[in-house]
Amino acid sequence: MAETVVEEAGAGGSSGSAEETVDVEFRGERSGRAPLTWGQRAIWHAIRRTAPNDHYFNIGRVLPLADRGRPATVDGATAALTALVERHESLRTRLELSADGGEAAQALAATGTLPVTLARAQDPAEAERTAHALLDRLSATRFAYASEWPVRAALVAVGDRVTHAVLVLCHLAADGHGAEVLVRDLRLLVRRGSAGRPPATTPLDLAREQHGETGRRRGAAALAHWEAGYRAAPATMFPDPVAAPRAPRFWTGRIVSPALARAVAAVAAAHRVSGSTVLLTAAAVLVAAGQGHRTAAVMPIVGNRTSTAHRDLVTTLSQDGLFILDTDTAGASPSPPTFTDLLPTAYRAALRAYRAAVYDPAEWDALGERLRTEAGAEVHPYCCFNDMRLVERPAPPGPAPAAAELAELRGRTAFGFPATQERVACRYCLHITEEGDALAVSLTADTAYLPPETIRAHLYGIEELIVAAASGRSLPLTGVRDLLEATAEEERA
Repeated sequence: MAETVVEEAGAGGSSGSAEETVDVEFRGERSGRAPLTWGQRAIWHAIRRTAPNDHYFNIGRVLPLADRGRPATVDGATAALTALVERHESLRTRLELSADGGEAAQALAATGTLPVTLARAQDPAEAERTAHALLDRLSATRFAYASEWPVRAALVAVGDRVTHAVLVLCHLAADGHGAEVLVRDLRLLVRRGSAGRPPATTPLDLAREQHGETGRRRGAAALAHWEAGYRAAPATMFPDPVAAPRAPRFWTGRIVSPALARAVAAVAAAHRVSGSTVLLTAAAVLVAAGQGHRTAAVMPIVGNRTSTAHRDLVTTLSQDGLFILDTDTAGASPSPPTFTDLLPTAYRAALRAYRAAVYDPAEWDALGERLRTEAGAEVHPYCCFNDMRLVERPAPPGPAPAAAELAELRGRTAFGFPATQERVACRYCLHITEEGDALAVSLTADTAYLPPETIRAHLYGIEELIVAAASGRSLPLTGVRDLLEATAEEERA
């Protein structure tokens, strides 16, 4: 049962709702210490490279609780939060930094107190606004990794009923899939008082396994794939700046396209590949053509949840894979090769990338340093792909979409630059999400290598490549660079 103590009260938040802080005490079954898992080590390295802008990695979710099921009281919701923290060890695990600058570790606490913001709203509309304002506010600052619990929580209530729960997670504690597990479990704990059987393993157990002999053998096999891929690809996909960087330096472009959602599903079904492979291949083709490379090297973020024991584990399992695609298919067919000609090869390359995405980041760093010394230049693609959808929507039953239907849907495509920031440890970061019946594709890029008009050209280029393929007119690979340049010119004009 949750023990709650009101610490302070006041008028707060950008919504004007009254707020107070409630202390939620928890008592887990054990404490302990272990090295970081490989996924935690990977994200910790990324956090350090991005600091002080590392709030970029925070993961936020809003859980509506007034839509269905029995009403949630404040006491019931705080009890559910207590049970959530007690159920998932990652939520009571903090970073342990070495005094001598060595590798960080993780420390699990059995007991503690989590401060929870409780906001009071006047009506459901204000509650909705308040929840999203809290999400923005709690996400906007970096975590104090060694002293702060890796979850920030808030509840929004109208009267004595909680309408929304807000969770903001440190990426050391959870990846996107883990965040969805937490939302599901919190909903069940609020509605039913139980989330069922606990996860089959824990981050501490996983860390000890990975740092053992079996883990080291698996990691060595994965890094052999990386070394072979590095040697087959350019040292980096974006070798030379092409413009003076903007201020802030990194811009995020975003396209929201119902046509792309329909086209991805149709192309995937027609060629018997995944929709994620279709999107990854389109991005790789555009990057290679835009930079004049024959071979594309892209780092997809891989969920690493194929094991049953890891399906419901809340931690950060995701790591980078290495996808290598030779875009020169001359001679593969009598006609000029097209985008869809690459899909079978790309699918196999993606599977190889996924299998080789579990490794020790310290060993990965050592490989990169060895190859850098050998080549006399840095070896890193600086080109990332993150399909953040937990599941792919299959193509709807019936015939594939007609060209006229896709053309009409493209009239609803929306584009903008929703964000900028000063520092990201990459040059090209593509993210895929869903927004209603549309796909939302965001590209965060270094404007010294991809100016804003080029960011826009890549996003519209992905839509054009895939929609054209779904319409029966797959673009010849020789025309991809012209497509990028024409689209960029439209923006400059």
